[in-house]
Amino acid sequence: MKNYITTPIYYVNGEAHIGHAYTTFIADTLARHSRLIGNETYFLTGTDEHGQKIEEAAKKLEKPTQEFADEISATFRNLWDEFDISYDQFIRTTDETHKKGVQAAFLKMHENGDIYKDFYEGNYCVSCESFFPESQLMDGGGCPDCGRATTIVKEESYFFRLSKYEKPLLEYYEAHPEFILPKSRRNEVISFVKGGLNDLSVTRTSFSWGVHLPESLNEPKHVMYVWLDALMNYVTALGYGSDEAKMDFWPANVQLVGKDILRFHAIYWPAFLMSLGLPLPKHIGAHGWWTRDGEKMSKSKGNVVDPREVSKHYGVENFRYFMMREVPFGQDGDFSQRALIDRMNSDLSNDLGNLLNRIIGMSEKYSDFVIDSINVEKYHSKELDDAHTILSSLENYLGELQLHRYLEELWKVFTIGNKAIEEHAPWVKIKEGRNDEALATVALVANLLAKASVMLHSIMPSTTATIADALGFEITTESYTKLILNKGLLDTFTIKKIPPLFPRVDEPLMQEAPKAMIEEAPKVEHPVLEDKKESTVSLEGLITIDQFFQTSLKIGTVLNAQEVPKSSKLLKLQVDLGEDSPRQIIAGIREYYSAESLIGTQVCVVANLKPAKLMGMLSEGMILAAKDADGLCLIRPEKTRLSGSSVG
Repeated sequence: MKNYITTPIYYVNGEAHIGHAYTTFIADTLARHSRLIGNETYFLTGTDEHGQKIEEAAKKLEKPTQEFADEISATFRNLWDEFDISYDQFIRTTDETHKKGVQAAFLKMHENGDIYKDFYEGNYCVSCESFFPESQLMDGGGCPDCGRATTIVKEESYFFRLSKYEKPLLEYYEAHPEFILPKSRRNEVISFVKGGLNDLSVTRTSFSWGVHLPESLNEPKHVMYVWLDALMNYVTALGYGSDEAKMDFWPANVQLVGKDILRFHAIYWPAFLMSLGLPLPKHIGAHGWWTRDGEKMSKSKGNVVDPREVSKHYGVENFRYFMMREVPFGQDGDFSQRALIDRMNSDLSNDLGNLLNRIIGMSEKYSDFVIDSINVEKYHSKELDDAHTILSSLENYLGELQLHRYLEELWKVFTIGNKAIEEHAPWVKIKEGRNDEALATVALVANLLAKASVMLHSIMPSTTATIADALGFEITTESYTKLILNKGLLDTFTIKKIPPLFPRVDEPLMQEAPKAMIEEAPKVEHPVLEDKKESTVSLEGLITIDQFFQTSLKIGTVLNAQEVPKSSKLLKLQVDLGEDSPRQIIAGIREYYSAESLIGTQVCVVANLKPAKLMGMLSEGMILAAKDADGLCLIRPEKTRLSGSSVG
C-alpha cells in the first residue's frame, strides 16, 4: 500500500516556531508508523518562498530575494535534520521542477475554461496574501485574519472559476465526512462554502517575485497568486507537469495544516484538483494553535517558544511526546515548562522508565539477566489479553489523528505491567521457591515493554530503539508483525543494564518567558479641596493576569438549540468549540432568545468549568452574557471566528 503524507510548506518570512514543529512532528509520526507497518511511504515537507511579502522582506534587508529565501529555507531544513525528521523530500517553490509543474497546471485549467482574464479591485492584505470583501473587514479596514491594514488594489488579473465548484465541493463534503479532520471543523468549511464562493484572483501584476505564466499565454507581467503556486507543491513534488515519476502516490492519505489555513486547503485546493481531473486527498487534518503559559506568543512579548531551545534543554523526543500527548488534535494547546516537566516525570520517568529499571533489577537478582517467555502465557494470559486488546485498538486513533488518545491508551499497557509487579510480587515468590512464577512475571513485563515500545516507536524512535536493544530485539516491520499482529512473545534473551532513560527534572531548565504584569498605579499627591470627599479605589478583590488566564474563554458555534421541558428559563444547546464533538451547555436565556434564533450563531463560552447538572442534564460550559434593567444580551464576537478560537 502506498501512503503519501504532507505538511504545509512553511512560509520563509521567519524562522521555525513551535507551531511548525508540532505539524512536522505529527507528520513524521504518521510517516514512521506507516513504514513500520509495511506501507510504501512518501513524506513531503518544504518551504513556500514566493509572494509580495517575501519580496518586501528581502528589500528591507537589502538582499537579493533568492538569497533571502535560501537563507530562511535552510533554517527549516537544518532544524528538521537536527530533529531527525524522516522526510523523503524537502520541496521549495523556487525549485525549477515545481515552477514547471505549476505552469502546466495553470495552462490546463486555462484550456478547460476554468481560468479567465478580467480586472480586480478590492482590499488586499499583504501579510495574508489574500483579498477580502469590505463586508469582512475589521473597523478601519483591517484584515479579518491578522488585523493588519489592507490596501485597495486594482489590477488586471486572471481568475479561477471557484464559484463553479461550490456545488461539487458541498457534495464531496457530504459524501466524504472524513475528508476534514477533526470532523468538528467540517461545519466551518461547509458554512463558508454555503455562504457563496466568488471566483478567485490567481495572478498579480504589482510584484514580480513568483511563478510567471506559461510563455504560450504571452503575459510576462503576470505572476501566479502565491496560494495557487504553493498548493500545487503537493503534486509537483511527485512529478506533476514533468516526469510524473511518483504520481502513483497521489492522492495523499493525510495533508496536515494549521487551522488558520484550512480554508485554502479544504476549499481552494480541492477545487483546483477537480479542475485538473485529479482525485482529492483522503484527509485534510487541521490542528490548533499554541500559546505559552496561557498567553498568545509574540516577538514583542519575548515569549515565542524556540523549538531548538526546548530540544536542547529537554531532549527532542521528550518534546515530541509532550506535544503529541498534551492536546487533542484540532484544539489549541498551551506550552509551559511545568506541564512538560510533569509529563516527563509522571509518564516517562515513573510509568515507562521506572518499569524498565525494575525488570532490569529483578532479572539481575533472580536470573543473571536472562529473561525467558516460556511461562508467560501459563501464568499471565489475562494480562496479555488485556494488553493485546489495547494494542489492537490503537490504529483507529491514528487514523483519526487523535494522537493524544493513542498515547493515552498505549500508556495503559505500562499500567498493566506496573500493576502486575505489585499484585504478583516476584520477590515474595522467589523467597517461597516459586521461581517459575516469579520469572514469568518479569518476562511478562519485558514483553509488555517490548510491545508498547514498538507502538511508541513512531513518536520516540531513538528512545524506543534503546529500549528494544536492551530487550534483545530490533523494532522493524518483522517485529511489529510478530509482537503486535501475531501477538507473539520475545525469544529468550539477556537483558542489558542501561542507565535510566528519563532522569527526573525538578526545576525549569530554560529561562521562563516574561509575564504580563499589572503595574501598581503611581501615587499622586492631590490638593485638598474644601467640601470634596477623598476618592479611593480599593485593591481588595483584584486578580493578577495569571489568575485571569486560568479561565479558558473560547468562541463557540451553536449547532443546535432546544427548549428544556418544564423550564421557562433554560435552553439546551449543542456548541462547537473546535473539539472532537460538540459541548452540551444548559443556558438560562430562554426568556430572551428563542432556540431557533441561536442556531448557527456564535457565542463566548467559559470552556474549563467543571461540568454540572441542571434539571438532571449535564452542562459542559457557561455562555457569557450581560444583563441590566433593559434585559439580557449575549456576548458575541464582532465578526465570525473559527470555533474554538481563544478569547483573551
